[in-house]
Amino acid sequence: MLAIVSANSFAQDSKYNPIHSSVQMLNIGPEARGTAMGDAGVATTPDINSQHWNPAKYAFMNSKAGASLSITPWLRNIIGDINLFYAAGYYQLKPRNTVSASVKYFSLGDLVFTDSEGNEEGQYKPNEFSIDAAYSLKLSDHLSGAVALRYIHSDLGFQMDDDGYSAGNAFAADIAFYFNKPISLAGQKANIMAGINISNIGTKITYDDGVTNEYLPANLRLGVGFEYNLDQYNKIGATVDFNKLLVPTPDYKNLSSEEDIYDAKMKYYDKSVVGSIFSSFGDAPGGFKEEMQEIDICGGIEYTYDNMVSARLGYHHNHENKGNLKYASAGLGLKYKVMNIDASYLFTVGDANNNSALNNTIRISLGFDLGTLLK
Repeated sequence: MLAIVSANSFAQDSKYNPIHSSVQMLNIGPEARGTAMGDAGVATTPDINSQHWNPAKYAFMNSKAGASLSITPWLRNIIGDINLFYAAGYYQLKPRNTVSASVKYFSLGDLVFTDSEGNEEGQYKPNEFSIDAAYSLKLSDHLSGAVALRYIHSDLGFQMDDDGYSAGNAFAADIAFYFNKPISLAGQKANIMAGINISNIGTKITYDDGVTNEYLPANLRLGVGFEYNLDQYNKIGATVDFNKLLVPTPDYKNLSSEEDIYDAKMKYYDKSVVGSIFSSFGDAPGGFKEEMQEIDICGGIEYTYDNMVSARLGYHHNHENKGNLKYASAGLGLKYKVMNIDASYLFTVGDANNNSALNNTIRISLGFDLGTLLK
């Protein structure tokens, strides 16, 4: 939740003004291919894990069905028992109709509760998870659309009996489109791709029985991609994504007392979901310049040999006034018959990120092409 101390820091430093939302695990890249390319995936070629980035891509899958499992040991620089698990799959009903689903589970480690004298009162395992299902439809030979529905549960380990807090529940939806156009360039095959995904449009979530209703991390992801066959065995692809949280920007300028900051916080959360989404395009206290700072840029390249071995590089840019999270990434992929395994590695860059808890983040994904089993 948006703490008073956090709001107070905004009041003291008007330039540093990050956007806050609950259940931020919804926007964490859960699988290895997209994260190896800087968290860019809305306009890449379709794969089994398209559910997170753009479910409309499933309509262009060549295989009838597939499933995958991914694991991310999270914040390993500071703690050893936080993990993000992800499972995704799809099934082609007809040549133009595909259904898909995914489960994301965020294990937040162990909490030890103590009384006022420091005596241990018990242990708790906070966690968050989401379950979603999507339907994608090929609208033409080159364009597809999708709708996803999602249930979200967030249990942060608050003790309802003692503190008035409890686990939060919410519902959300995604609307996505994907464009894929094969072309010929210099006598070789190529693809031009574009995608858009407006995700996590849904109810607010509360941990205090409705006293504070917090925003989900609604997000606009827009991207373009290009893939080119160098020859019969070698191909290269490049992609770039632009991300903007569709959440109001907090404004605590010229506020010094905790009472004024608290009142501003309550007013901040009073906006409706629809109103907050539309206002998020023009509510930054610093005007247009600050609005542009709220756009994260993600990009990556991918080289593939004989549709079997892939190497990837990426970069993610987040403005210093909006969190200052800048990192590079790299990864490898190997496909053998009906199985493929992907791995990615993240390392933060810049002086302010040298000690980031995200440094050395590793993700592993294991996917299976089930289409051959269903023939």
